[in-house]
This record gives sequence, C-alpha cells and structure tokens, in this order.
Amino acid sequence: MSWTLINPANETVYRTIEPTPESELASILERMRRAQQAWRDVPVERRVEICRPFLDAFRSMKEKVALEITRQMGKPIQQARREVDTMLDRAETMMRLAPGALADDVLPPKPGFRRFIRHEPLGIVLDIPAWNYPLLIAVNVVVPALLAGNAVLIKHARLTPLCGDAFVEAFRKTDLPPDLIASIHVTHDTVRKLIEARAVDFISFTGSVEGGRQVYQEASKQLLDMGLELGGKDPAFVCEDCDFQFTVENLVDGAFYNCGQSCCAVERIYVMRPLFQRFVDAYVAEVEKYVIGDPEDERTTLGPLAQRKAVEFMEFQVQDAVAKGARVLTGGKRLPGPGYYFQPTVLVNVDHSMSVMMEESFGPVIGIMPVDSEEEAIRLMNDSPYGLTASIWTQDPERGERLGHQVATGTLYVNRCDYLDPELAWVGIKDSGHGCTLSHLGYLYLTRPKSFHIRTQTR
Repeated sequence: MSWTLINPANETVYRTIEPTPESELASILERMRRAQQAWRDVPVERRVEICRPFLDAFRSMKEKVALEITRQMGKPIQQARREVDTMLDRAETMMRLAPGALADDVLPPKPGFRRFIRHEPLGIVLDIPAWNYPLLIAVNVVVPALLAGNAVLIKHARLTPLCGDAFVEAFRKTDLPPDLIASIHVTHDTVRKLIEARAVDFISFTGSVEGGRQVYQEASKQLLDMGLELGGKDPAFVCEDCDFQFTVENLVDGAFYNCGQSCCAVERIYVMRPLFQRFVDAYVAEVEKYVIGDPEDERTTLGPLAQRKAVEFMEFQVQDAVAKGARVLTGGKRLPGPGYYFQPTVLVNVDHSMSVMMEESFGPVIGIMPVDSEEEAIRLMNDSPYGLTASIWTQDPERGERLGHQVATGTLYVNRCDYLDPELAWVGIKDSGHGCTLSHLGYLYLTRPKSFHIRTQTR
C-alpha cells in the first residue's frame, strides 16, 4: 500500500511513495550477498578509488536533493544545501581515514611467529537513518560501511525516503558494483521480519528511544549487533568568563538551527547567576531576529516542524512549564494557517520538574536557568537520562576541560555546540544510545576482528 509525503510547510501532498514489494526483498538480498562476497576481497585503497566519484556525482545532484529535503521535512533551503555540502565533506573524511583505520594491526615481532589482527567486513549492513538530518545521519554509515567491505541496505525514515534513493542514485554513477547498495521503502513490520530472518548482519538505527528499544529487542533475539543513536537533552553551561556575544549567538544557533530538530541541539542552558539577566536579555533579542516562513524562500531562517505531532508536543511542554511557574519571554505558540509552524520560544523560571528541562523537545523551545556554582551546574547537566553532547562556555580552556571531565556525555564541547567533527568518535551514553560512528573508531563497529596466529618455523 502506497503512502504520501506531506509537505510540512503547507500540508499538501508532495509525493506518493510505492513500497518495495516484500516478494522482491529476498532477491535483492541474495544479489547483495553475492556482490559483497566479491567486494570484501577488493583492497581498501581500491574501494576508496571506486567510491570517490560518488562525491562529484552527489554534488551534481545538490539542488535537486536539497529541494527534496525541504519539501519532505521542512528544512530551510539554505540549510538543506549546507547539509549536502557537509555530507560530502564527511564522506571525503571517511574515505581519507579508511586505509589507516582498516589496515591490519600488526603485533610486535615474536621469533618463529607472525601475528596480526585483520578487520573483516560484517556482510550486509542495514542502515535505518532518521529524517531530521537525512543525509548526514545516513552517510555516517553508508560510506564507511561500503569502504569497510560491506553491502548496505538503506531503509530511510518514512518522512524522507527519497534521501535513501539519492545515495543509490549517486553510487550508480560510479564503478561500485550496483548490487552493493539498495534503498527500500518498507514498513516497520517488514524490517522486523528481515531481522527475524537474520537477513542482515548488522543494524544501525537513529531515532527515538522507544524506536531504538524496539529494534534492539528484535535484534537481540537473533544475537545481531547494532549501533543506536537515540537523541539527547543536551546542556550548556555559561561561565561568567565567557566571550559574551559569541556565546549568545552560538547558543541561539545551537538551539534553533533546523528548528531545533537535532539530536545534539542545545536544549537547556545553565548560566552563572551574575551573568544571568544580561545573558537572557541578549539571548531573546537574538532569537527574535529569526525569520519564520516558507522554507523554499531564501530569506527564511526558521521553517516548519516536520510533523503535526511535534507542534502539539511543543504546546504541551510550554503549557506544562507555565503551569509550574515558568515564564515565556518570547514565542510559545503555533502559527495560524497551514503548515507545522511553532514560534521560537525562550522560557525562564524553569526547573527540572518540567518536561521542557527533562524530555527531549526536538523543536524550537529552550529553558534557561541560573546557577550559583560550578558544582550546581554540573549536577544539573548530569541530571538527565540522556548523554549525547554538552558544552562549556569559558575563555579558560583548562577550566572547560576540567569541568567537561565531570559531565556524563559522549562529546564535550568547549566554546562550541551542535556540531559533529567526523574525525572524532560520535557516541552516546545512557538513553542516547551506544556504539560509535565516524572517526577511525567508527570502522571498528562496521568490521569484526579476526586474529591471525601464524607459526613460521616448525622446527
């Protein structure tokens, strides 16, 4: 049964998607399995050489893909173009890292023996990316998995299925064997059946905590390994010695870029009390510069949320906070008319009894609290079921590193936020997930170690 893609800016039907017939999946997977058996024997340097033209192929599709992203999930067109560029940079980085990351680990010499550890591919990797950064999340797995010698089956989010197709289209313009990558449009139940049949060898899932638990439960029944990236409630601590205007501007951008729909968006801010009122005043003034409107308009800096239910959740969080004593300084309401628009919202007088400070918002809402000490800030930052990223804002890098050591998080920033460096490991702790993508370490999760213990002298 087909499903429709709704443009969140105007609530009209953008595209109708035909599902991949279940009857074809076995054939697709059989061809992938055969192709992967040959691909695993191709030297990694040659794999990189074959995949590199993907960069130019995708670059030639930039305007088409950016517009598709905007119409599928509402990202302002300028931000959609930037996502294409960032994805290509990330892919290029992983290509550069591949030969070193996948090289044999050779042990120190031992008389009469040769010993090394080889990083062998897993087989077929099932990638289930989220819709909010549909290219960036997908590329974290697609490119390194192929370079590691795997085949890749993409089941993209229901809101952004065309992005999975775009990866396949770009790789079709390279010399990559065509059966090594496929994009399928299927239901959650069909994914469950694939896992149940052990049709794949590894699963990467990016999405909600509840969705991750469901997939993880199914994978565990088959003893399948998987990586999970499940979002965050990322905190920022503003010290009294921060670079003030720089900090304000970056924390506004970190909270409201992509309408706040980022797993590593800043979702709660703690400010040293002597700086609090000045910070809040400047923060609100910066937020009110946002231009809300049609995401296809070049002037728009804040588009719609991707789903109607997200608007309803924003309303719930604001109402819950106000009922418990919070104050809305700007925003706080949905916009009238068609489209899933919600005003960028700043709340004060907030505390951890409120949903807005504890549950992932994934939208344009931020709560700001004053703190009286570093110890209080660290305690509040760690008072969360999530642990993806956190940031410290100070002009003393040593102070930032000292405080960051105490924060329970996968990535710690000092004077930066809402950013992913592909040369660093992307990891989450607690309910933010487990496993690792990107950096040289990301390759370890897309391969399995095989030890070679060779006796070279038998006498």
